[in-house]
Amino acid sequence: MSSQSPRSGSARDPRMPVAVLGATGIVGQRLVRMLAGHPSLRLAEVAASSRSAGRRYADVVQWSLTGDIPDTAAGLPVRAVRDRLRSRLVLSALPRAVATDLELDLARAGHVVCSNASAHRQRADVPLIVPDINAGDLERIRSQRWFARGGALVTNPNCVVVGVALALAPIERSFGIEEATLVTLQALSGAGLNGTGAVRMSGNVVPWISGEEEKIGPELNKILGTRIRVAASTNRVPVLDGHMAHVFLKLRTPADPEEVERCLLDYRPCASLPELPTLPERPLAVRREPDRPQPRLDIGTSRGMAVSVGRIRSAPPHDLALVTVVHNGVRGAAGACLANAELCVLRGLLESGESRDGG
Repeated sequence: MSSQSPRSGSARDPRMPVAVLGATGIVGQRLVRMLAGHPSLRLAEVAASSRSAGRRYADVVQWSLTGDIPDTAAGLPVRAVRDRLRSRLVLSALPRAVATDLELDLARAGHVVCSNASAHRQRADVPLIVPDINAGDLERIRSQRWFARGGALVTNPNCVVVGVALALAPIERSFGIEEATLVTLQALSGAGLNGTGAVRMSGNVVPWISGEEEKIGPELNKILGTRIRVAASTNRVPVLDGHMAHVFLKLRTPADPEEVERCLLDYRPCASLPELPTLPERPLAVRREPDRPQPRLDIGTSRGMAVSVGRIRSAPPHDLALVTVVHNGVRGAAGACLANAELCVLRGLLESGESRDGG
């Protein structure tokens, strides 16, 4: 085992080492691919269930993304998720049931954990971050009991919430939002590799996704710092990637669709946000065509990291309606988690403290 410090790179590779938990799942695979060639972070460890431990990553992962497994990942030995990690920075793509205790154990042991899991998103001391919107909420980690030991736990939101939050943030700032009604059309990949079966979904729509509707309102309000009244209906549809949301709003200050479109076009992250390699300069892409955005045509915008917004219109009895499309696997999950990790690094969370045995 190398004696290299867990918070620094090697002599040959100065990039910061990173561990990915749940690396064989669909979000974990996307993290593995997005870390390949990253300018400041390098994949150093992959962890999965104990069934895969001790074998090469390429030999155990059911790779489901286009292209080959990155060479930098293929030969890495898979650790069990509760094995000791040398990497101080941990990206978690674990399912909620596993993440609930393990992520807290890792934070207590001095690791900086950026989590895609839902387990701790609503804890008062855990920031729920979309850096373009609320990077300042990272300060919540100072109230975490393990912060003095160098540990931290940071989360990103549900994969459909990321897209809706980015579209609503400039509208809330400019006009205020009192109520939001959402109807989502969510892709198959959002259910994971072993999710909704092909036979069940072929030519079908399932008008319920377990646990999804309950997350949307609380997560939106935590990110935006609001008390918007939210009603949501979630649907699983036979689309591979890309979550769509039809959003109907009651505004605090009246605005016509042209004004709303302008505020979306002008939206930029706050000037104090450091430049993060994963984030695009423009997080929103406004489509004016009457039949856009569409998942097949628009999820690749800015490498999947921009949210597409269209059909901005008056919609009585609501004040405004619009449609959002987000790449649920990239901006909604792996890319969201990775951007939070970049934010933690650039805000200096990895500059002090030592990792300890997390398992």
